[in-house]
Amino acid sequence: MTYSIYLVEDEQELNAILTTYLQKEGWEIKSFHNGGAALEAIPERPNLWVLDIMLPDVNGYELLKAIKEDSSSIPVIFISARDANLDRIIGLELGSDDYIAKPFLPKELVLRSKKLLQRTYQLPAKQEKMKYGPYEVDLLKRNVREMNSEIILTSKEYELFSFLLFNVGQAFSREQILQKIWGDDYFGSDRVVDDLLRRMRKKLPALRIETLYGFGYRLIEG
Repeated sequence: MTYSIYLVEDEQELNAILTTYLQKEGWEIKSFHNGGAALEAIPERPNLWVLDIMLPDVNGYELLKAIKEDSSSIPVIFISARDANLDRIIGLELGSDDYIAKPFLPKELVLRSKKLLQRTYQLPAKQEKMKYGPYEVDLLKRNVREMNSEIILTSKEYELFSFLLFNVGQAFSREQILQKIWGDDYFGSDRVVDDLLRRMRKKLPALRIETLYGFGYRLIEG
């Protein structure tokens, strides 16, 4: 599958270098040097956004919020040279899927992008839809519906729901969920798993998620 990636980076030299590295993977790259132009392209819905936070007009936070309001399931990677911990926290709260602090090697962005694209779009062979209780999950469109009404999930909420759905009855520790949903290089508290599950339970009250105290969680048959 040929993926489309939209890169937003105002440093022209870095933008050109990153574009070249990403194109070498066979991906279709569209680059922007300011947030205003990127805002206009949001309805095009690429497979992945790569955003610099510090832009000359619209900042990365505003751009991320607009992207997620248009389509919450499209993954986003944040790039920043500012306070790494603060930007990571704010970005995750707004729905970003990964974070890279400057300076970094272009190959790191390629590897992060590849991992995120695989995690987001690669599906079990010939399986397009699944059911759980009143919910119908469209694995190609990455959405969840109940009685023909779409339930709006963030990309992380959707990934965790689909992960548990493919492994109904299996118990997972918080560390295992962190590794699967956030990746090996996530740095932070495993309490983000609890927060994510809490939000999912509000949006999907029919989910039968069992809390295994001191260990993790398990999805029970719906």
